[in-house]
Amino acid sequence: MSALDRSATSTSDIAVELRGISKSFRQKQRSEKLRDAFRNLLRPRIRLVQALHQVDLTIRRGEIVAYAGPNGAGKSTTVKLLSGILAPDRGHMRVLDLDPIADRRRYVGRIGVVFGQRTELWWDHPVAASFEWKRVVWDVDRARYERMLGTVKELLGLDDFFQSLTRELSLGQRMRADLGLALIHEPEILFLDEPTIGVDVLAKRNILGFIKDLNRERQVTVMLTSHDMDELEQLAGRIVLIDRGQIAFDGDFDALRRQFSNRRRLLLQTRESTPPPLRDAELLHSESGCHEYLFDAARTEIATLLSQATATSRVLDVETHRLSFDEVVADIYAHWQARGEEEVS
Repeated sequence: MSALDRSATSTSDIAVELRGISKSFRQKQRSEKLRDAFRNLLRPRIRLVQALHQVDLTIRRGEIVAYAGPNGAGKSTTVKLLSGILAPDRGHMRVLDLDPIADRRRYVGRIGVVFGQRTELWWDHPVAASFEWKRVVWDVDRARYERMLGTVKELLGLDDFFQSLTRELSLGQRMRADLGLALIHEPEILFLDEPTIGVDVLAKRNILGFIKDLNRERQVTVMLTSHDMDELEQLAGRIVLIDRGQIAFDGDFDALRRQFSNRRRLLLQTRESTPPPLRDAELLHSESGCHEYLFDAARTEIATLLSQATATSRVLDVETHRLSFDEVVADIYAHWQARGEEEVS
């Protein structure tokens, strides 16, 4: 079992449990040739896409879990399943001890969902109208609604644009309003799919700070997807990586670094402008006697590289750096992609 956030409860208190979940989609493939027009209509070629395959995942109450992977890995499909928007083809799924499909009426009142590329706000109405609509449709008690509305207004800074039309909001304002709307009924668990996509640095900091405070003060369980690893690490103690519909890693961020981050950058400054040839390192950049290499510290010692460098050049200065976390994860994704291409060929 992976390391958990300090806010997580005991192992018996489970918020999300997925066992053997599989989901596939059928996509129509159409030829662009005019002579194939009738065949496209009558007998289109069907491609089966396996979005998820035998996924097992457990999340405790009060935990923040980062859920990441390359494009098309299955992140959004997982969130849609957990939101009750899609049903799995196979497997067992329980969230808050409910079946998201069979118990949908009770279930949706206990969860909050934000999709970064979609909005639940009414486009041609004030933000306030969308909040009032949700209060009425979800039958939220007025006193409870006003209490939570005051909280989200203050923490997300909604007052400045609460009476503005949704279509006139900036992306950062819309994302804050969508997050506030998802919280107005005080959900026990939040599913956030790219909630800060496209927003500026200040808006992102406000949103992330609010999510962290919400988890700490109200013990709301959070599952968050993003392509920004620094963003995920700020929030979550645990990260789950998915690749081609299967869980490829489940653990804490430090464990991910230890497992995958042996690659280092080596910076050499030499008197000569020509970069010294290093057998066990890849030259990335060279300019005016400054040379940057990439090497695997688990396989090659720095002393070995320096010995190779000094054999042909006069070394003036040396620096080594770990890759940033985003670079580590990009390397992981690139490795997975190359492995997938090899399997296909």
